[in-house]
Amino acid sequence: MNSKSRQTHPLQAQASQFLETCAAVIEMPLPWSDMNAAQHISNTAYFRYFETARVHFFEQVDFVQHDEQRDIGIVLASICCKFKIPLVYPDTLSIGTKVVSMQADRFTMQHIVVSHKHQKVAAQGEAVIVTYDYKKLCKASVPQFLINRIETLQNSRTLSFSTDSRSNADTGIQNIVKTDTKGLL
Repeated sequence: MNSKSRQTHPLQAQASQFLETCAAVIEMPLPWSDMNAAQHISNTAYFRYFETARVHFFEQVDFVQHDEQRDIGIVLASICCKFKIPLVYPDTLSIGTKVVSMQADRFTMQHIVVSHKHQKVAAQGEAVIVTYDYKKLCKASVPQFLINRIETLQNSRTLSFSTDSRSNADTGIQNIVKTDTKGLL
């Protein structure tokens, strides 16, 4: 393999604009092992990329699953992906994640995968995350400290969020709504 094929392509302004609205962004080389018989990255690999980005997001808000002292955790309830362009090795990906809505016991995250080689969005995804009480074995309210940390992370990226005043009075959970989702999903 020559050195030119190993070079990463820096994101140009248009491609990086898609990631500017994300609260957490990771960059990773596209693994050769994710190629399939059709000579492009397997569709199932995108879900692993989303998962890696979600784990990074939760590390940023200090809410990791391996903390055995924590009674409340998270469970992936559903996930979807819109494939925009096929990806082929070699390439470098930037994967952005943000929370776009929150309810008493769940929140919705958006993911975006940007190809450095193509300078385009390769895929967009959405995941519903449910908070779960592992001691009681049932859904739980999203902890207020987690809501606060998510808001802090997202606001630190200078995002414009509005808080819905129609919060659930019993749980104190407020809806987080992104004011500008134009161009995503």
